[in-house]
Amino acid sequence: MSQNLDLVRSIYVDWERGDFSSAEWAHPAIQFVIVGGPDPGTWTGVPGMAEGWFRFLEAWDDFHVQADHQRELDGTRVLALIRRSGTGRTSGLAVAKMQSLAADVFHIVDGKVMQLVHYWERNRALADLDLEE
Repeated sequence: MSQNLDLVRSIYVDWERGDFSSAEWAHPAIQFVIVGGPDPGTWTGVPGMAEGWFRFLEAWDDFHVQADHQRELDGTRVLALIRRSGTGRTSGLAVAKMQSLAADVFHIVDGKVMQLVHYWERNRALADLDLEE
């Protein structure tokens, strides 16, 4: 197994427990991108990524993420197909009932994540990457 795949799997160990506090895996100049959804955007640096994640997470109560599958796309990118669940704070809508399937693409250089692209919709990620599930 590759070091990049090991790194991504280690990130999800924390995230699946609901712990989004660590960023030791991130390069200081990381670019964090949310594609689609109610609050898309791009943030730069670890503080920027924290701001982007906070904006994303503050919309949910009891937010959880589960990695269904991770795979290397090439020597620097890892795709993670994920499932999200939680309850929207404003709407009260349970995301798990909507089958919220998403994806993350990690761009890794020298053991650090240089870019993390979170796709609100898994199908959009697969289309952008010219892949099929």
